[in-house]
Amino acid sequence: MFVDSHCHLDFPELAADLPHVLESMRANAVTHALCIGVEMEAWPRVHAIALGAGNLYASVGVHPDYTDAPEPTVELLVTKSREPKVVAIGETGLDYYRLEGDLEWQRARFRTHIRAARECGKPLVIHTRAAAADTLAIMRDERAGEAGGVMHCFTETWEVAAAALAMGFHISFSGIVTFKNSTALKDVARRVPLDRMLIETDSPYLAPVPHRGKRNEPAFVKHVAEEIARLREVPIGTIAEATSANFFRLFRINPHHAH
Repeated sequence: MFVDSHCHLDFPELAADLPHVLESMRANAVTHALCIGVEMEAWPRVHAIALGAGNLYASVGVHPDYTDAPEPTVELLVTKSREPKVVAIGETGLDYYRLEGDLEWQRARFRTHIRAARECGKPLVIHTRAAAADTLAIMRDERAGEAGGVMHCFTETWEVAAAALAMGFHISFSGIVTFKNSTALKDVARRVPLDRMLIETDSPYLAPVPHRGKRNEPAFVKHVAEEIARLREVPIGTIAEATSANFFRLFRINPHHAH
């Protein structure tokens, strides 16, 4: 059995097809999925999807890429984190890849999320792209390790992974690990301790091989597990079991509350 630790079921590509998406999950032994919040305006939709199915959960947060989104306060995030089925704060972090200029607002937003996570005692879902040094510096500065969490859709070096692991964070691999040219990432996937690893789709984006270039969905997370099993030369069941157990432990979910 597999768990998709990060997907966007409220995005139009998947929301319009939700019954099929959930049926495909069942058919492919994907038992649970975490639907990620990226802005407060759309958050009620994310939450409604989680409330609508026993095996779906939600996070609450504002993505670093959303430039014109209203800034959440610590109080707002903490309040929403107490709603049923909300298990994490995020997606938050830093992304210097798409944006330029003075990004101090992005760093301030990240700090707000870490403070909220520490206050409500829920783990963080962290996105970092082209910003690893600042991401780790702010995580240390704001004592993100007290909340814990996951570096989602990880694409950084082993050194960055090791620094996050040292703060108690998990590392999550997406379909990118199946891409032929992801040599350095494949090496990270061989090295991350099994008890700190998660798998995800980040769907509707980043579909793994053999679906690369198509719409991604939670059912495809098994291909991520297959590739990691191949890289580590272990049975796929080993990866499935470890990543699922890590998910339930990190997000404090009872695996039997699925139906």
